[in-house]
Amino acid sequence: MAKTRQGKRTLDSYTIKGTSKSITPGDCVLMRAPDSSKPPYVAKVEGIEAGARGGVRVRVRWYYRPEESIGGRRQFHGAKEVFLSDHYDVQSADTIEGKCSVHSFKNYTRLGAVGNDDFFCRFEYRSATGSFVPDRIAV
Repeated sequence: MAKTRQGKRTLDSYTIKGTSKSITPGDCVLMRAPDSSKPPYVAKVEGIEAGARGGVRVRVRWYYRPEESIGGRRQFHGAKEVFLSDHYDVQSADTIEGKCSVHSFKNYTRLGAVGNDDFFCRFEYRSATGSFVPDRIAV
């Protein structure tokens, strides 16, 4: 564990509260939305840090659902499609509900059974401009 600024420590892993599942940087997670009627947010864990007072925070890179993007959901978007964004944030680890998997579209189509926690990503999303990379694909 490396020391960081003002007594914070970088952690190699974190066990999700109320479970025996452990996450590490690079894992994808479901994070509780403030509005309980909405589905959990999908994020990629970039780093895990323990504060001086014992709280654990995660640095995440958000995935957006099509309906959360500027263009909205389109007919060609899959039900389980998410976009990897350039939006980073730091959140309390207490908001993590569980792990999930974000697959490439090719690998997603090869899954024998798609679970509730399986998603796929074909695009990167620029949250400030609403643009996509790549900006077009064959459908």
